[in-house]
Amino acid sequence: MPFPIDPVIILIALTVGLSFYGWNNPSVMERWIFSPYRVRRNHEWYRFLSSGFLHADFMHLFFNMFAFYSFGQLVQNQLMVESGTLTGILLFLLLYLGGVVISDIPTYLRHRQDARYGSLGASGGVAAVVFAAILFYPVAPEGGGIMIFPIPFRIQPFLFGFLYLGYSYYQGRRSGDNINHDAHFYGALYGVLLTMLLYPTVILDFWQQISNKYL
Repeated sequence: MPFPIDPVIILIALTVGLSFYGWNNPSVMERWIFSPYRVRRNHEWYRFLSSGFLHADFMHLFFNMFAFYSFGQLVQNQLMVESGTLTGILLFLLLYLGGVVISDIPTYLRHRQDARYGSLGASGGVAAVVFAAILFYPVAPEGGGIMIFPIPFRIQPFLFGFLYLGYSYYQGRRSGDNINHDAHFYGALYGVLLTMLLYPTVILDFWQQISNKYL
């Protein structure tokens, strides 16, 4: 029996609605943005989660929600198949919301003395979902693949995963573009580790799919 409420759609609706609300209410944006300094000074731990429902602008929101919708349904359905409907939904929420929170911990440790630093967005949760999908489906069907701008050709999901992690780690060390690349990197890492913890055989299936195609 299908679940009566789609968590992916609900999360997207909440994120879109709260992002628009924040754009029109700067005081809300200020209260909910992730500020490691204020978290430490005022014990405002809710910012770890609230910042994941805000975005800097429309393009930031669009790309995050487009990726979440594209991969979220796939992962959610897989978790429901693996663990049952209700448990699968709860695990999906743990994956996404946990990714939002966990991915900001390194940022908190790095910037907790910096009163000027702030970040926002669901990138950590989206990365967790995307990389869970890559772990379940590392190889696209024949003739398929992922189109990633500005790469002018399709690449396999598992290759995209390695490139994404490497790029995010490198950019996170540079910290020159005001984007929290650490959240991308640690969100992706969280998604991989949680999926492997929940389903230990997934890494064998991951390798088998790659081996069947290339070895």
